[in-house]
Amino acid sequence: MKPTLLVLAAGMGTRYGGNKQLDEVGPSGETIIDYSIYDAIRSGFGKIVFVIRRDIEEQVKERFFERLQGKIEVDYVFQELTDLPEGVKVSPDRQKPWGTSHAILVTGKKIHEPFGVINADDYYGVESFRLLKDFLVNDEDPNRYCIVGYKLGNTLSDHGHVNRGVCRAGADGYLADIAEIRQIEKTRDGAKAPGPDGSTITFTGNEIVSMNLWGFKPTCYSFLGKEFRSFLDEKGMDPKSELDIPTSVDKFVKSGDIAIKILMSNERWFGVTYREDKPFVVDSIRKMIRDGVYPVRIY
Repeated sequence: MKPTLLVLAAGMGTRYGGNKQLDEVGPSGETIIDYSIYDAIRSGFGKIVFVIRRDIEEQVKERFFERLQGKIEVDYVFQELTDLPEGVKVSPDRQKPWGTSHAILVTGKKIHEPFGVINADDYYGVESFRLLKDFLVNDEDPNRYCIVGYKLGNTLSDHGHVNRGVCRAGADGYLADIAEIRQIEKTRDGAKAPGPDGSTITFTGNEIVSMNLWGFKPTCYSFLGKEFRSFLDEKGMDPKSELDIPTSVDKFVKSGDIAIKILMSNERWFGVTYREDKPFVVDSIRKMIRDGVYPVRIY
């Protein structure tokens, strides 16, 4: 069975100032998602599932379903604030989605095979999708997942801070722990971020980080469901709290319930976290077209 690719496209894009998931960056009107899907198809994925908001449903259907007909199966699911376990109490002022762990949870009725997870507004590179697909096809342990890791220095924006899951690998090459570090900024000799106690955390740029390129098995729905319920019991009344994948994964890695293999990619990430990032993305795509990585028109 071919693996599925889950595309997280329900984010608000507040720092970008618009619907960055559908912003065109390629010469024939392609979005970053288009290039990810193209890479997924040629790597051997068999289905695409989008997690979206209701207000972009028609745009997603118009843009992707017709173009991908005959190339790969496509489906979608809504991430909604009301999609919650029974009996929990949450803030009536809630407007933001519940986070990326919840985004995976809402796809439980759509995905029954090993699957990869990506952000809609991040470019991951051809090599990364091949690494991910090979793991999902060949690894048979239902409780062993994977993460495609990047060097921090290959994932920074020149136009503002970013949030990254900073990974620590054990001697066996598996994930020992992952911490979500917010507001990481590029510096001349690496990067820095504010620490929890008012200090400054410094980075060399060689640290392994997560770009939300994960490989999961269907068993993940059970542990994510338990974690989301615990999260709501503790923070459900906070209108801004979110449960992200690194936080959920870190808990169950440390408990020994799951193992996550780190697959290192040499690709350079780029994305549209800020509107000022777009010219670099456009130029990078043009260069890869000149180098033969992509055709001028991918559909």
